[in-house]
Amino acid sequence: MTKILIVDDEKDVVTYLSAFLQDNGFETITAFDGKECFEIAKKEKPDLITLDITMPNESGVRAFRNLQESDETKNIPIIIITGVSSEFKNFISTRKQVFPPTAYFEKPINREELLAKIKEILKL
Repeated sequence: MTKILIVDDEKDVVTYLSAFLQDNGFETITAFDGKECFEIAKKEKPDLITLDITMPNESGVRAFRNLQESDETKNIPIIIITGVSSEFKNFISTRKQVFPPTAYFEKPINREELLAKIKEILKL
C-alpha cells in the first residue's frame, strides 16, 4: 500500500488529510513538526510527503532542506501545503541550495486537485 507522511502542526489539518487520503486507498503516517517529519521519513520511507511550512520547533523549510540533503530521503516527492502566500512558492523555487518541491498547494486545499496531483506524482 502506498504510504504518505502528512506533516502539519494543526491537528485538524492532519486529521482531515489523513481521513481523506485513507478514504482514497492510501496508508498515512503523521508528524507535527519538521524534526519529527525528518525522523519519521528516515524510519518509515514514505512514498510521498505533504509538508506544511509554518510550524513550531522546526519549520517546514528546515525539514524540506534536511529531507533533500539526506541520501535516505532525497528521492521522496514532497508536496508543500501551506497557508503562506504564493510569494513563498517564488521564494523556495529560487533557492540555490534546494530543489523546488514536487508540487505546491495553498490552504484551503482543493481535495480533488491534491488527489489528482498525488496520483500523477506516484504514477497511480
